[in-house]
Amino acid sequence: MTPIRYTRDYSRRKFLSDAARGLLATGVLMPLSKAIADKGDVSAAYPDELLSIEAYTRGRLKAGDVIDASNVEVVKDLLEPVRYQQILKQGRRLKLRATTTDVMRLSPWEYIEATLKNAGKAGFDAKGNVVNMADGKPWIGGNPFPNPTNGIELFAAQTLSWGRHDASFYAFKEYDVAPSGLVEFQYDGGWAEMSPVARVVMEPRPYWPDHVNKLRFQSVFFLSPQSFRGTSFLNVWDYDHSTFPLLYGYVPEFRRIRQFPTDQRFEPLVPGSALYLSDAWAAGDPLHTWGNYRIVGRGPFLAGVSGNWNPDKPNWQRGTHGGPKGHNFWDTEVELIPEAIIVEAEPQKFPRAPVSRKRVWFDARNQVVVGMVTYDRKGQPYRSFDGAYTLYEAGDKTVKDGAHPYWSWAHVTASDIQTGRITRLEQVQALEARYKSGANDPEIYNKYLTQGALMKLGAV
Repeated sequence: MTPIRYTRDYSRRKFLSDAARGLLATGVLMPLSKAIADKGDVSAAYPDELLSIEAYTRGRLKAGDVIDASNVEVVKDLLEPVRYQQILKQGRRLKLRATTTDVMRLSPWEYIEATLKNAGKAGFDAKGNVVNMADGKPWIGGNPFPNPTNGIELFAAQTLSWGRHDASFYAFKEYDVAPSGLVEFQYDGGWAEMSPVARVVMEPRPYWPDHVNKLRFQSVFFLSPQSFRGTSFLNVWDYDHSTFPLLYGYVPEFRRIRQFPTDQRFEPLVPGSALYLSDAWAAGDPLHTWGNYRIVGRGPFLAGVSGNWNPDKPNWQRGTHGGPKGHNFWDTEVELIPEAIIVEAEPQKFPRAPVSRKRVWFDARNQVVVGMVTYDRKGQPYRSFDGAYTLYEAGDKTVKDGAHPYWSWAHVTASDIQTGRITRLEQVQALEARYKSGANDPEIYNKYLTQGALMKLGAV
Protein backbone atom coordinates (compact mmCIF):
# COMPACT_ATOMS: atom_id res chain seq x y z
CA MET A 1 0.00 0.00 0.00
CA THR A 2 1.39 3.38 -1.00
CA PRO A 3 1.63 5.79 1.95
CA ILE A 4 -0.30 9.04 1.63
CA ARG A 5 2.19 11.90 1.48
CA TYR A 6 -0.33 14.74 1.41
CA THR A 7 -3.77 14.48 2.97
CA ARG A 8 -6.97 16.36 2.16
CA ASP A 9 -6.28 18.47 5.22
CA TYR A 10 -2.90 19.48 3.82
CA SER A 11 -4.45 20.77 0.58
CA ARG A 12 -7.28 22.47 2.44
CA ARG A 13 -4.82 24.18 4.77
CA LYS A 14 -2.78 25.33 1.77
CA PHE A 15 -5.82 26.88 0.08
CA LEU A 16 -6.97 28.54 3.31
CA SER A 17 -3.49 29.81 4.11
CA ASP A 18 -3.12 31.41 0.68
CA ALA A 19 -6.55 33.02 1.02
CA ALA A 20 -5.71 34.42 4.45
CA ARG A 21 -2.59 36.03 3.00
CA GLY A 22 -4.48 37.36 -0.02
CA LEU A 23 -2.60 35.12 -2.44
CA LEU A 24 -3.83 33.42 -5.58
CA ALA A 25 -0.96 31.11 -6.43
CA THR A 26 -2.57 28.21 -8.32
CA GLY A 27 -1.15 24.79 -7.60
CA VAL A 28 -0.30 23.10 -4.30
CA LEU A 29 3.07 21.37 -4.68
CA MET A 30 4.41 23.80 -7.29
CA PRO A 31 3.04 26.67 -9.41
CA LEU A 32 0.45 25.32 -11.82
CA SER A 33 1.74 27.48 -14.67
CA LYS A 34 5.22 25.97 -14.32
CA ALA A 35 3.88 22.42 -14.40
CA ILE A 36 1.92 23.22 -17.56
CA ALA A 37 4.82 24.99 -19.26
CA ASP A 38 7.23 22.15 -18.42
CA LYS A 39 5.18 19.17 -19.60
CA GLY A 40 1.65 20.31 -20.48
CA ASP A 41 0.47 18.24 -17.53
CA VAL A 42 -0.85 19.33 -14.13
CA SER A 43 0.18 16.25 -12.15
CA ALA A 44 3.30 17.81 -10.64
CA ALA A 45 1.30 20.71 -9.20
CA TYR A 46 -1.07 18.64 -7.06
CA PRO A 47 -0.88 15.73 -4.60
CA ASP A 48 -2.51 12.42 -5.47
CA GLU A 49 -5.45 13.22 -3.21
CA LEU A 50 -6.47 16.04 -5.61
CA LEU A 51 -5.91 13.97 -8.76
CA SER A 52 -8.01 10.92 -7.88
CA ILE A 53 -11.61 10.81 -6.66
CA GLU A 54 -10.83 7.44 -5.11
CA ALA A 55 -7.96 8.89 -3.08
CA TYR A 56 -9.95 12.00 -2.20
CA THR A 57 -12.91 9.99 -0.85
CA ARG A 58 -10.64 7.37 0.78
CA GLY A 59 -12.03 4.65 -1.45
CA ARG A 60 -15.72 5.39 -0.98
CA LEU A 61 -16.08 6.46 -4.63
CA LYS A 62 -14.02 5.76 -7.74
CA ALA A 63 -14.03 6.41 -11.47
CA GLY A 64 -17.01 4.57 -13.01
CA ASP A 65 -19.23 5.03 -9.96
CA VAL A 66 -22.43 7.10 -10.06
CA ILE A 67 -23.17 9.88 -7.60
CA ASP A 68 -26.81 9.88 -6.52
CA ALA A 69 -28.90 10.64 -3.44
CA SER A 70 -27.48 7.61 -1.62
CA ASN A 71 -23.88 8.82 -1.64
CA VAL A 72 -23.89 12.54 -2.48
CA GLU A 73 -22.96 13.48 1.09
CA VAL A 74 -19.51 12.01 0.43
CA VAL A 75 -18.83 14.74 -2.18
CA LYS A 76 -21.09 17.53 -0.94
CA ASP A 77 -18.10 19.85 -0.54
CA LEU A 78 -17.20 19.29 -4.24
CA LEU A 79 -20.52 20.61 -5.59
CA GLU A 80 -22.21 23.98 -5.76
CA PRO A 81 -25.42 23.99 -3.65
CA VAL A 82 -27.85 23.73 -6.57
CA ARG A 83 -26.45 20.51 -8.05
CA TYR A 84 -26.25 19.07 -4.56
CA GLN A 85 -29.96 19.73 -3.98
CA GLN A 86 -30.88 18.41 -7.42
CA ILE A 87 -29.06 15.16 -6.71
CA LEU A 88 -30.53 14.87 -3.23
CA LYS A 89 -34.16 15.74 -4.08
CA GLN A 90 -34.74 15.53 -7.85
CA GLY A 91 -32.94 12.36 -8.86
CA ARG A 92 -30.01 13.97 -10.64
CA ARG A 93 -27.04 11.65 -11.17
CA LEU A 94 -23.39 12.20 -12.11
CA LYS A 95 -21.07 9.48 -13.40
CA LEU A 96 -17.46 9.74 -12.25
CA ARG A 97 -14.46 9.48 -14.56
CA ALA A 98 -10.71 9.80 -14.03
CA THR A 99 -9.18 13.27 -13.72
CA THR A 100 -7.71 14.73 -16.91
CA THR A 101 -4.14 15.91 -16.33
CA ASP A 102 -3.13 16.69 -19.96
CA VAL A 103 -4.11 20.34 -20.44
CA MET A 104 -3.99 20.01 -24.24
CA ARG A 105 -7.25 18.07 -23.92
CA LEU A 106 -9.00 20.86 -22.01
CA SER A 107 -9.15 23.67 -24.59
CA PRO A 108 -8.53 24.18 -28.32
CA TRP A 109 -4.92 23.34 -29.16
CA GLU A 110 -4.07 26.66 -30.83
CA TYR A 111 -5.66 28.63 -27.97
CA ILE A 112 -3.38 26.85 -25.47
CA GLU A 113 -0.33 27.42 -27.65
CA ALA A 114 -1.14 31.13 -27.91
CA THR A 115 -1.67 31.28 -24.14
CA LEU A 116 1.81 29.87 -23.50
CA LYS A 117 3.42 32.04 -26.17
CA ASN A 118 1.83 35.30 -25.00
CA ALA A 119 2.02 34.76 -21.24
CA GLY A 120 2.88 37.93 -19.38
CA LYS A 121 2.07 40.30 -22.25
CA ALA A 122 -1.43 41.38 -21.19
CA GLY A 123 -2.63 44.17 -18.93
CA PHE A 124 -5.44 46.67 -18.49
CA ASP A 125 -5.29 50.14 -20.03
CA ALA A 126 -6.56 53.31 -18.35
CA LYS A 127 -10.15 52.48 -19.39
CA GLY A 128 -9.95 48.95 -18.01
CA ASN A 129 -9.71 47.24 -21.40
CA VAL A 130 -7.43 44.23 -21.87
CA VAL A 131 -4.52 45.20 -24.10
CA ASN A 132 -1.16 43.98 -25.31
CA MET A 133 1.10 46.01 -23.02
CA ALA A 134 3.84 46.30 -25.66
CA ASP A 135 1.77 48.64 -27.86
CA GLY A 136 -1.55 49.28 -26.07
CA LYS A 137 -3.54 47.59 -28.83
CA PRO A 138 -6.27 44.97 -28.28
CA TRP A 139 -5.28 41.54 -27.01
CA ILE A 140 -3.34 39.29 -29.41
CA GLY A 141 -4.58 35.78 -28.57
CA GLY A 142 -4.92 33.03 -26.01
CA ASN A 143 -5.74 33.53 -22.36
CA PRO A 144 -4.42 36.97 -21.36
CA PHE A 145 -4.12 36.00 -17.68
CA PRO A 146 -3.06 32.35 -17.38
CA ASN A 147 -1.69 33.14 -13.91
CA PRO A 148 -4.66 35.08 -12.51
CA THR A 149 -4.13 37.14 -9.38
CA ASN A 150 -7.68 38.40 -8.89
CA GLY A 151 -11.27 37.85 -9.93
CA ILE A 152 -11.43 40.46 -12.66
CA GLU A 153 -8.58 38.78 -14.56
CA LEU A 154 -10.48 35.48 -14.58
CA PHE A 155 -13.65 37.16 -15.85
CA ALA A 156 -11.74 39.27 -18.39
CA ALA A 157 -10.32 36.14 -20.04
CA GLN A 158 -13.73 34.47 -20.09
CA THR A 159 -15.47 37.53 -21.54
CA LEU A 160 -12.83 38.03 -24.24
CA SER A 161 -13.21 34.57 -25.75
CA TRP A 162 -16.24 32.50 -24.86
CA GLY A 163 -15.70 29.39 -26.95
CA ARG A 164 -11.91 29.82 -27.28
CA HIS A 165 -12.09 29.57 -31.07
CA ASP A 166 -11.70 32.49 -33.49
CA ALA A 167 -15.14 31.59 -34.81
CA SER A 168 -17.68 28.95 -33.83
CA PHE A 169 -21.00 27.67 -35.02
CA TYR A 170 -23.10 25.45 -32.76
CA ALA A 171 -26.14 23.59 -34.00
CA PHE A 172 -28.21 23.10 -30.86
CA LYS A 173 -31.40 21.65 -29.48
CA GLU A 174 -33.12 23.31 -26.53
CA TYR A 175 -35.60 21.60 -24.20
CA ASP A 176 -37.58 23.67 -21.68
CA VAL A 177 -38.88 21.53 -18.85
CA ALA A 178 -41.83 22.66 -16.73
CA PRO A 179 -42.02 22.00 -12.96
CA SER A 180 -44.30 19.08 -13.78
CA GLY A 181 -41.41 17.40 -15.59
CA LEU A 182 -42.96 17.75 -19.05
CA VAL A 183 -40.90 19.18 -21.91
CA GLU A 184 -43.12 22.20 -22.52
CA PHE A 185 -41.11 23.81 -25.34
CA GLN A 186 -38.50 22.47 -27.72
CA TYR A 187 -36.39 24.56 -30.09
CA ASP A 188 -33.83 23.79 -32.78
CA GLY A 189 -31.42 26.52 -33.78
CA GLY A 190 -27.93 27.81 -34.37
CA TRP A 191 -25.53 29.92 -32.34
CA ALA A 192 -22.63 31.69 -34.08
CA GLU A 193 -19.80 33.79 -32.70
CA MET A 194 -16.66 35.32 -34.17
CA SER A 195 -13.77 37.36 -32.74
CA PRO A 196 -12.26 40.14 -34.91
CA VAL A 197 -9.35 40.43 -32.42
CA ALA A 198 -7.06 38.01 -30.57
CA ARG A 199 -7.27 35.59 -33.49
CA VAL A 200 -4.92 32.61 -33.40
CA VAL A 201 -6.08 30.55 -36.42
CA MET A 202 -8.09 32.61 -38.90
CA GLU A 203 -6.47 35.13 -41.21
CA PRO A 204 -5.85 37.96 -40.88
CA ARG A 205 -4.46 37.64 -37.37
CA PRO A 206 -4.26 38.75 -34.65
CA TYR A 207 -6.77 41.35 -35.90
CA TRP A 208 -9.33 41.71 -38.65
CA PRO A 209 -8.44 45.31 -39.66
CA ASP A 210 -11.98 46.24 -40.71
CA HIS A 211 -13.28 45.51 -37.20
CA VAL A 212 -10.35 46.01 -34.85
CA ASN A 213 -12.62 48.10 -32.56
CA LYS A 214 -15.00 45.18 -32.08
CA LEU A 215 -14.71 42.35 -29.57
CA ARG A 216 -17.30 39.92 -30.88
CA PHE A 217 -20.09 39.27 -33.34
CA GLN A 218 -22.63 36.78 -31.98
CA SER A 219 -26.00 35.59 -33.23
CA VAL A 220 -28.65 33.03 -32.39
CA PHE A 221 -31.50 31.90 -34.64
CA PHE A 222 -34.29 29.34 -34.48
CA LEU A 223 -35.41 26.76 -37.04
CA SER A 224 -38.23 25.15 -35.10
CA PRO A 225 -40.96 25.08 -34.01
CA GLN A 226 -42.48 26.53 -37.17
CA SER A 227 -44.01 29.45 -35.28
CA PHE A 228 -40.49 30.68 -34.39
CA ARG A 229 -38.68 29.68 -37.57
CA GLY A 230 -36.52 32.58 -38.75
CA THR A 231 -36.55 34.42 -35.42
CA SER A 232 -32.99 35.61 -34.89
CA PHE A 233 -30.87 37.97 -32.81
CA LEU A 234 -27.48 39.59 -33.43
CA ASN A 235 -25.15 41.05 -30.78
CA VAL A 236 -22.30 43.33 -31.89
CA TRP A 237 -19.81 43.91 -29.09
CA ASP A 238 -17.53 46.95 -28.92
CA TYR A 239 -13.99 46.33 -27.68
CA ASP A 240 -14.64 48.88 -24.94
CA HIS A 241 -15.38 46.58 -22.00
CA SER A 242 -17.83 49.06 -20.46
CA THR A 243 -20.04 49.51 -23.54
CA PHE A 244 -23.20 47.50 -24.07
CA PRO A 245 -23.43 45.51 -27.31
CA LEU A 246 -25.80 46.54 -30.05
CA LEU A 247 -28.68 44.06 -30.16
CA TYR A 248 -30.67 43.50 -33.35
CA GLY A 249 -33.49 41.08 -33.92
CA TYR A 250 -35.51 39.75 -36.83
CA VAL A 251 -39.10 38.70 -36.22
CA PRO A 252 -40.59 36.95 -39.28
CA GLU A 253 -44.10 38.29 -38.68
CA PHE A 254 -42.88 41.87 -39.18
CA ARG A 255 -40.36 41.02 -41.91
CA ARG A 256 -37.86 43.57 -40.68
CA ILE A 257 -34.83 44.08 -38.46
CA ARG A 258 -35.43 45.96 -35.25
CA GLN A 259 -33.02 47.18 -32.61
CA PHE A 260 -33.74 46.00 -29.09
CA PRO A 261 -32.83 47.61 -25.75
CA THR A 262 -29.44 46.13 -25.06
CA ASP A 263 -29.47 46.33 -21.26
CA GLN A 264 -32.44 43.96 -20.94
CA ARG A 265 -30.21 40.91 -20.64
CA PHE A 266 -32.11 39.14 -17.88
CA GLU A 267 -35.04 37.98 -19.99
CA PRO A 268 -35.47 34.81 -22.07
CA LEU A 269 -35.23 35.20 -25.84
CA VAL A 270 -38.04 32.68 -26.45
CA PRO A 271 -41.03 31.51 -24.39
CA GLY A 272 -40.39 28.87 -21.76
CA SER A 273 -36.62 29.30 -21.62
CA ALA A 274 -34.74 29.65 -18.33
CA LEU A 275 -31.66 30.93 -20.17
CA TYR A 276 -30.82 34.64 -20.49
CA LEU A 277 -28.32 36.52 -22.66
CA SER A 278 -26.50 37.44 -19.47
CA ASP A 279 -25.91 33.73 -18.76
CA ALA A 280 -23.88 32.99 -21.89
CA TRP A 281 -20.65 31.32 -20.79
CA ALA A 282 -21.35 32.92 -17.34
CA ALA A 283 -20.01 36.13 -18.90
CA GLY A 284 -22.73 37.23 -21.26
CA ASP A 285 -22.33 40.93 -20.47
CA PRO A 286 -19.39 43.30 -21.02
CA LEU A 287 -16.78 43.08 -18.29
CA HIS A 288 -17.34 46.46 -16.66
CA THR A 289 -21.13 46.32 -16.63
CA TRP A 290 -20.48 44.12 -13.59
CA GLY A 291 -18.15 44.99 -10.75
CA ASN A 292 -16.80 44.21 -7.30
CA TYR A 293 -15.15 41.07 -8.66
CA ARG A 294 -13.67 39.13 -5.77
CA ILE A 295 -12.29 35.66 -5.12
CA VAL A 296 -14.32 34.01 -2.36
CA GLY A 297 -12.92 30.49 -2.34
CA ARG A 298 -10.60 27.83 -3.77
CA GLY A 299 -10.59 24.08 -3.63
CA PRO A 300 -11.37 20.86 -5.50
CA PHE A 301 -14.61 20.55 -7.47
CA LEU A 302 -16.60 18.12 -9.62
CA ALA A 303 -17.48 19.10 -13.18
CA GLY A 304 -17.91 17.73 -16.69
CA VAL A 305 -14.83 18.72 -18.64
CA SER A 306 -14.28 15.58 -20.74
CA GLY A 307 -16.01 12.44 -21.99
CA ASN A 308 -19.41 14.01 -22.66
CA TRP A 309 -19.68 13.32 -26.39
CA ASN A 310 -21.84 10.56 -27.88
CA PRO A 311 -20.34 9.89 -31.34
CA ASP A 312 -22.29 6.64 -31.70
CA LYS A 313 -25.69 8.24 -31.12
CA PRO A 314 -27.76 9.81 -33.92
CA ASN A 315 -26.77 13.47 -34.15
CA TRP A 316 -24.71 13.10 -30.92
CA GLN A 317 -27.86 13.30 -28.80
CA ARG A 318 -27.72 12.43 -25.12
CA GLY A 319 -29.88 10.60 -22.63
CA THR A 320 -31.72 12.25 -19.76
CA HIS A 321 -32.92 11.30 -16.31
CA GLY A 322 -34.34 12.75 -13.12
CA GLY A 323 -37.42 14.79 -12.26
CA PRO A 324 -41.04 13.61 -12.39
CA LYS A 325 -40.84 12.38 -16.01
CA GLY A 326 -37.13 11.58 -16.43
CA HIS A 327 -36.46 14.70 -18.54
CA ASN A 328 -34.85 17.14 -16.11
CA PHE A 329 -31.12 16.43 -16.44
CA TRP A 330 -28.54 15.28 -18.94
CA ASP A 331 -26.61 12.06 -18.45
CA THR A 332 -23.24 13.56 -17.51
CA GLU A 333 -19.73 12.40 -16.70
CA VAL A 334 -17.78 14.49 -14.20
CA GLU A 335 -14.27 14.37 -12.85
CA LEU A 336 -12.39 15.69 -9.85
CA ILE A 337 -10.94 19.08 -10.69
CA PRO A 338 -7.89 19.53 -8.44
CA GLU A 339 -8.50 23.23 -7.97
CA ALA A 340 -11.40 25.53 -8.74
CA ILE A 341 -11.42 29.27 -8.10
CA ILE A 342 -14.72 30.80 -6.96
CA VAL A 343 -15.40 34.40 -7.97
CA GLU A 344 -18.33 36.65 -7.10
CA ALA A 345 -19.44 39.77 -8.97
CA GLU A 346 -22.31 42.28 -8.75
CA PRO A 347 -24.28 43.97 -11.56
CA GLN A 348 -23.31 47.64 -11.88
CA LYS A 349 -25.10 49.01 -14.95
CA PHE A 350 -28.43 47.19 -14.65
CA PRO A 351 -30.78 49.23 -12.45
CA ARG A 352 -33.58 46.68 -12.93
CA ALA A 353 -31.47 43.54 -12.68
CA PRO A 354 -33.31 40.75 -10.85
CA VAL A 355 -29.97 39.46 -9.53
CA SER A 356 -27.86 40.93 -6.75
CA ARG A 357 -24.71 38.89 -7.44
CA LYS A 358 -23.39 35.83 -9.21
CA ARG A 359 -20.96 33.20 -7.98
CA VAL A 360 -18.88 31.47 -10.65
CA TRP A 361 -16.55 28.46 -10.44
CA PHE A 362 -13.44 28.46 -12.71
CA ASP A 363 -11.27 25.41 -13.38
CA ALA A 364 -7.78 26.58 -12.36
CA ARG A 365 -6.16 24.30 -14.96
CA ASN A 366 -7.50 26.30 -17.89
CA GLN A 367 -9.76 28.99 -16.34
CA VAL A 368 -12.87 27.59 -18.04
CA VAL A 369 -16.19 28.25 -16.26
CA VAL A 370 -17.58 25.06 -14.72
CA GLY A 371 -20.55 26.40 -12.75
CA MET A 372 -22.56 29.48 -11.84
CA VAL A 373 -25.24 30.38 -9.29
CA THR A 374 -27.02 33.75 -9.25
CA TYR A 375 -28.83 35.28 -6.28
CA ASP A 376 -31.95 37.45 -6.27
CA ARG A 377 -32.22 40.91 -4.74
CA LYS A 378 -32.97 39.39 -1.36
CA GLY A 379 -29.77 37.37 -1.54
CA GLN A 380 -31.54 34.04 -2.07
CA PRO A 381 -30.36 31.48 -4.66
CA TYR A 382 -32.16 32.29 -7.91
CA ARG A 383 -30.78 30.46 -10.93
CA SER A 384 -27.94 28.13 -11.83
CA PHE A 385 -25.95 27.39 -14.97
CA ASP A 386 -23.72 24.34 -15.39
CA GLY A 387 -22.39 22.63 -18.47
CA ALA A 388 -20.07 19.98 -19.81
CA TYR A 389 -17.16 20.20 -22.24
CA THR A 390 -15.43 17.55 -24.28
CA LEU A 391 -12.75 16.81 -26.84
CA TYR A 392 -14.56 15.41 -29.89
CA GLU A 393 -12.07 12.59 -30.37
CA ALA A 394 -13.08 8.98 -30.99
CA GLY A 395 -10.95 7.14 -33.54
CA ASP A 396 -12.29 7.44 -37.07
CA LYS A 397 -15.27 9.45 -35.78
CA THR A 398 -13.06 12.28 -34.50
CA VAL A 399 -14.26 15.76 -35.47
CA LYS A 400 -11.28 17.76 -36.68
CA ASP A 401 -10.54 21.41 -36.01
CA GLY A 402 -7.72 21.95 -38.44
CA ALA A 403 -4.89 19.61 -37.45
CA HIS A 404 -6.37 18.76 -34.06
CA PRO A 405 -9.59 17.32 -32.59
CA TYR A 406 -12.42 19.77 -32.03
CA TRP A 407 -12.88 20.94 -28.42
CA SER A 408 -16.13 22.57 -27.31
CA TRP A 409 -19.08 22.45 -24.94
CA ALA A 410 -21.34 19.40 -25.12
CA HIS A 411 -24.41 20.38 -23.11
CA VAL A 412 -25.76 22.98 -20.67
CA THR A 413 -28.33 22.94 -17.88
CA ALA A 414 -29.91 26.23 -16.77
CA SER A 415 -32.20 25.97 -13.75
CA ASP A 416 -34.59 28.53 -12.31
CA ILE A 417 -34.49 27.42 -8.71
CA GLN A 418 -37.44 29.52 -7.58
CA THR A 419 -39.93 28.45 -10.28
CA GLY A 420 -38.63 24.93 -10.89
CA ARG A 421 -38.17 25.49 -14.63
CA ILE A 422 -35.14 23.91 -16.31
CA THR A 423 -33.66 24.57 -19.74
CA ARG A 424 -31.38 21.96 -21.30
CA LEU A 425 -29.25 22.64 -24.38
CA GLU A 426 -27.12 20.18 -26.33
CA GLN A 427 -24.72 20.73 -29.19
CA VAL A 428 -25.64 18.42 -32.07
CA GLN A 429 -23.77 17.48 -35.20
CA ALA A 430 -26.12 19.16 -37.67
CA LEU A 431 -29.61 20.48 -38.26
CA GLU A 432 -31.33 20.17 -41.63
CA ALA A 433 -27.98 18.91 -43.03
CA ARG A 434 -26.68 22.40 -43.85
CA TYR A 435 -26.25 23.81 -40.33
CA LYS A 436 -23.22 21.93 -38.96
CA SER A 437 -21.34 22.48 -35.71
CA GLY A 438 -17.69 23.42 -36.07
CA ALA A 439 -15.04 26.07 -35.65
CA ASN A 440 -13.02 28.63 -37.60
CA ASP A 441 -15.02 28.56 -40.83
CA PRO A 442 -14.37 31.95 -42.54
CA GLU A 443 -17.93 31.91 -43.91
CA ILE A 444 -19.51 32.12 -40.45
CA TYR A 445 -19.51 35.93 -40.59
CA ASN A 446 -21.36 36.24 -43.90
CA LYS A 447 -23.77 33.41 -43.11
CA TYR A 448 -24.82 34.40 -39.61
CA LEU A 449 -23.28 37.62 -38.27
CA THR A 450 -24.65 40.56 -40.27
CA GLN A 451 -28.07 42.17 -40.49
CA GLY A 452 -28.31 40.88 -44.05
CA ALA A 453 -27.64 37.38 -42.73
CA LEU A 454 -30.54 37.76 -40.29
CA MET A 455 -32.85 38.65 -43.18
CA LYS A 456 -31.75 35.57 -45.13
CA LEU A 457 -32.19 33.32 -42.09
CA GLY A 458 -35.67 34.72 -41.68
CA ALA A 459 -36.52 33.57 -45.19
CA VAL A 460 -35.41 29.95 -44.74
